[in-house]
Formats: sequence, structure tokens, C-alpha cells
Amino acid sequence: MCGIVGYIGSREAARICLEGLHRLEYRGYDSAGIAVVRDHALDVRKVVGKLLNMDASLAEKPLPGTLGIGHTRWATHGKPSVENSHPHVSMNGRIAVVHNGIIENYGELRERLRAEGYVFKSQTDTEVMAHLTQKYYEGDLRAAVIRAVKDLEGAFAFGVICADNPDVLVAVRRFSPLVVGLGEGENFIASDMGAIRKETDRVYVIDDDEVAYITREGVELTDLEGNRIEREVFVIPWPAEAAEKGGHKKFMHKEIHEQTDAMHNCLAGRLSAPDRPIQLDGLNMTAEEIRNLRKVVFTACGTAYHAGLVGRFLMEYLAKIPAECDLAAELRARNPVVLDNTLCVPISQSGETADTLVALRDMKEKGARCVSVLNVVDSSIARESDGVVYIQAGPEIGVASTKAYTLQVMTMTLMAIHFAEVRGTADPALLRELKAEMLKMPAYAAELLKREPQVLAVAERFYRLEDSLYLGRGVNLPSAMEGALKLKEISYIHAEGYSAGEMKHGPIALVDPELFTVAIAVHGDVYEKMIGNIQEIKARSGPVIGVADDGDEVIGRECDAMIWVPPVPEMLSPMTVAIPLQLLAYHMADLRGEDIDQPRNLAKTVTVE
Repeated sequence: MCGIVGYIGSREAARICLEGLHRLEYRGYDSAGIAVVRDHALDVRKVVGKLLNMDASLAEKPLPGTLGIGHTRWATHGKPSVENSHPHVSMNGRIAVVHNGIIENYGELRERLRAEGYVFKSQTDTEVMAHLTQKYYEGDLRAAVIRAVKDLEGAFAFGVICADNPDVLVAVRRFSPLVVGLGEGENFIASDMGAIRKETDRVYVIDDDEVAYITREGVELTDLEGNRIEREVFVIPWPAEAAEKGGHKKFMHKEIHEQTDAMHNCLAGRLSAPDRPIQLDGLNMTAEEIRNLRKVVFTACGTAYHAGLVGRFLMEYLAKIPAECDLAAELRARNPVVLDNTLCVPISQSGETADTLVALRDMKEKGARCVSVLNVVDSSIARESDGVVYIQAGPEIGVASTKAYTLQVMTMTLMAIHFAEVRGTADPALLRELKAEMLKMPAYAAELLKREPQVLAVAERFYRLEDSLYLGRGVNLPSAMEGALKLKEISYIHAEGYSAGEMKHGPIALVDPELFTVAIAVHGDVYEKMIGNIQEIKARSGPVIGVADDGDEVIGRECDAMIWVPPVPEMLSPMTVAIPLQLLAYHMADLRGEDIDQPRNLAKTVTVE
């Protein structure tokens, strides 16, 4: 999805906006633009392609002015082009708008405005907001924005400036993320905190249908009726350098290597010893409520969905609660039956994923209690949930999620063990073993990261092939699905994650020497079956990369290449398996020369349905 920034102060707005856009480029990189107010006129600069093009443009011809807005685009309405790039300008050239989201009734509004004489220059939905704001402008920019927003349906966050109001920046949101950064004699807006963390650690997190009236001296928040809103300042809990690469070639690589510390953070205050119960602050459920649960529904999109599949498996296996896991985009369509004492667990890194937010609202309307598993504090999903268990992964910039996935799995493992403890549904000795091994997980992660050269060697053998299968069973079927997703989204190698038990039902027809298979075959209930599946592939001349426990000579003899992982209880193995599969995808993409942090057609946070 798109990224927006804005600045008002005494410094050069275009430079502040450009720096913020670079931190938001993971949200979109089809095109970019910046508008500033200077000498009571708008000056707009747009480029197609990545922000390096804007760097070059501003270096050649600066864009002076101390009030400005900027945008980096992931195309929804209209192809990437200068005309479709933001900021969009009103017909009279006095008002500029940047937008994240989708205006659902833009077609109707477009025809209405055309009938009134407004001329459209783009294919985008955003341009209707620029013209509506002009239509309603009578000297008060905030009043015009409010009137325009009342005409809109859909999800949006806007930043608006006007050449006739050179001391005002107006921002408003509905269902799309927006924060206002607070400085001294200057203030900021952005789609997320990371964009402006270098400038300030103090923000207002704007809620739906709230308007920010921003000057150099301060910020006033109101609702759409003009009523003042008092809001506590949120202090960003991570340092500015957390959003930098820290010496790594790519953000994705940095974030893979942050998993040891992230795991420590996730466990801290929750699990201290094998003989002590797990404490999950933010769950907001009593022991009685946990014991009375009749059903748990996990819901998420993409990588988080795969984490939810692991959560579903563990919740049934340990806590003995019937569990489901639905793609958030499909949950409403299925119209699920919500029993009394149903728990819904939405999962999202950003807390802004539109489909997941809609699924949460639908489940709440049906009477479910919603406890979310999230990374970003005070995000939209967090504010609408009955409880939140944060994964504590820290900021994740790379589009392909890595540490957030592993920490989502860790968090839901803690939740399943906790529920099993409260409900008395699992052998205490098993739970003690799982907790003891969970405490070792940061050390296992550190060991796996030391083995990166071995994973690189495997990548060097297979990165030229164009097709692959990832196979797993049981709790590691989601690991296969996630491994395949990582590979396809950054390397563009065709990859499919399958249950190994499904091979004979169709996929085995694809096996040949030009398709490699990644087989997850750690010890556990499905180990013997995985050996049989590997042998079936080898009998058809298919090369196999095995993922197996250290020292497993049987798997080692069957496979063409090996990725070794420390032996852990099978239920915890999705965490150890994830790290080398992330490294495998990373190095295959790197060897192919792909732009890993900004894969084509993808954005980090999908804030529209």
C-alpha cells in the first residue's frame, strides 16, 4: 500500500519528506511525488519508479519551501505514471492531496464533479478528494477537508496542503494508518512511525474519522463535527537506528539476524523457568474464560496466515480446543458459525491489514471475543481488539516478513501452552519440556544463523532452477507453505507449499530434474512418512534439499543437499525450520540479482481489501 509523509516547520520540507519516503518505500515504489507551498503557490514534483529518481530530481533542481507533503505509490487505480502519481492537485492548482487507501465511491463522485465542470487529469480515485476540497474551500482548509471526507466511502488517510493557507497542514484518516509526529517548532505526519522516528519519538496515533489541524506551533485534533479530542502522546519505544540496515546488505537480511534478540524480547516477562506458569499480559482473559472456550478461530493474511496454521495445530494438540484458521479475506464470505465462548485470534505484523481488520469486526459482531497477535503497538487492530499479545519483534521494514513470522509462531506457542496449563489438558511433563526448550530457542536461533554459509552453499547449487516444491506434514505443513512463499515473493522462482501426503494426488506429476524439492523431515510423528515421500521424489530423478535434525544419517543419505537444524520437540520445530528457509530464499534471490527488500508488485502492509 502507499506511504504518505508531511512536514511543517522551518526546515526544507522536501528533504524531510524525501527521507521519510525512503523509510516508507516498502509500502510502494511504483512512483513518488512531493508538493510544497512556496510564495503562496504550490510546487509539485513527481517521478515514475523508485525514489532514487526523486533523489536525482531534487539534486538537480531543489524544491524549496517549509510546508510539504510526499507520497510513494503502490498502484491501485491507474497504472504507474506521472499523471497518476501523488500528490494530486485541485483544478485551480491551489490544493494538493496525498492519499493512502481506496475511495470506494470515487466513480460516482467523479461523474458528479465532471458534471459540475471539474476536469480530471488522472485515472486515480484520489483526484476526487482534491477537487472536492476545492469545491468546499471557503478560506478554511480544515472545514473543506471535513466536508469532502463526509462525501467519501472507503478506507483512506489524507495529507492536505493549500497555497492559500501556508501555515497549515491538515490530515485525516478512516481505516488507514496515520500518525502525527510532534517536534519543537515543527510537526510531521506519516503512514507509520518508522518514517519519522529519526525526527521525533513523540506521536499522536490518529483514529478513524479524526482530523489533525497542524501548524508549526502545535496540533489540534477534532472529530468530523469539529469537537476537540484530547489524546495522550505516544512515545515510540524503539530507537531511531532500529529502522536502519545496520551494516547488512538488505533489511531482510538484517531482520533475519535480529531473531535471536527478538526471541529474547518475546519471552521476557512471559516465560522465566520450566516450572513456572506462562504469563501473557494483554490477553485480558480470566482462567474461567479460558476454561470455558468452545472454539478458537485464527485469521490472517499471507505469512501471518501460515503462523495461524501453526497456532491452530498447537491449540488443538495442547489445549484441546476445536480450532480453525481462515484466510481473513475469506472469513466473512464463509459466514462462520460463532458459538458461545468463541475466541477469535487475528494475526498481523502491522496491525493495519485491511482484510484482517474486517474479519475482526465481523467476528466481534457475531459475538466472538477477539485477542490479537500483533507487532505494532496502538495499531488499528490493536485498538479494536479485546486483548492484544504483542510479539515484540521490533520494526520490520523488509517486505518479506521474517522475524515477525517466527515471533508470531513463538507467541502462539506460548498462548497454546498457557491455555493447556489453565485447562489442564496436557501432560505437565510435556509442558515442562516444551517450556524448557522454548527458553533455549534464542540460542538455537543464534546457532542457526552461524550456519548461514552452509545455506548459501545450498542456494548456489539450485538458484538457477525455476520451479520448486516445499513439502511438510503436520505442524510443519505451514512451514512448507511459508518457505515456498518466501522463495516466490523475492526470487520469483515458482514455488508451491504442499502436504507431502498430497504428492500422489497430483503434484508428483511435476517432478523432474529441473524442479527441486525442499522436504522438511525433522523427527516426530510424521518422520517415517516424510522419508517415504522423499524416496518417491528421488525415484523420479527429482533433486531434494532435506531439512532435518543434526546428525540424521537416514535423511542425509536420501537427499542431494542438506540443511541441518538443532533437534527440538516437533511442536517447536516450526521456529527452528523457519530461519534457514528464510536464509535459503534470501540467498537464492540475492544470487539471481533481485531487489529483495522491494519485490515487484508487493507492499509491506496491505491496508485495503
